[in-house]
Amino acid sequence: MIRIAPETAADAWEIEYLLDTAFAPGRTALSSYRLREGVPPVAPLCLTARDDDAMAALAGCIRFWPVRAGQGAALLLGPVATHPTRQGEGIGAMLILESLDRAAASDWAACILVGDEPYYRRFGFARADFLRFPPPTNPNRVLARALKPNGLAGIEGDVRRWTDP
Repeated sequence: MIRIAPETAADAWEIEYLLDTAFAPGRTALSSYRLREGVPPVAPLCLTARDDDAMAALAGCIRFWPVRAGQGAALLLGPVATHPTRQGEGIGAMLILESLDRAAASDWAACILVGDEPYYRRFGFARADFLRFPPPTNPNRVLARALKPNGLAGIEGDVRRWTDP
């Protein structure tokens, strides 16, 4: 049984190891990482997944960051990762569903990400041609979804760091 729990400071080294294992070595060169620099994550939405054993290794994680998008604010989903030995078990989907439920119950109205539309469509995401991510992001991979009715209102134009005007 998988236990989903909020990320803690004690999880940090294991999360970094998982992200290094799950993604290419150049992951921190992606434009989404530029949007995260110097900005703390939205801690209540950052989750971990482990087997229901106190000593279990990290099976997956998900993080969210605040960003500016046009005249509005949005959550930036990612990274979400599942350990390669655990892929195909639905852990990533569990993390996404649980975190989006928590996000929808919070004050956040919109969520964006850079990813594969065929995968994220089942979680309510669609191409967001109205958003411009910093280069070198492929615009076809920029996706968005409302977390509340009319949640995407005002979310258009350039996506920028939370701390940028």
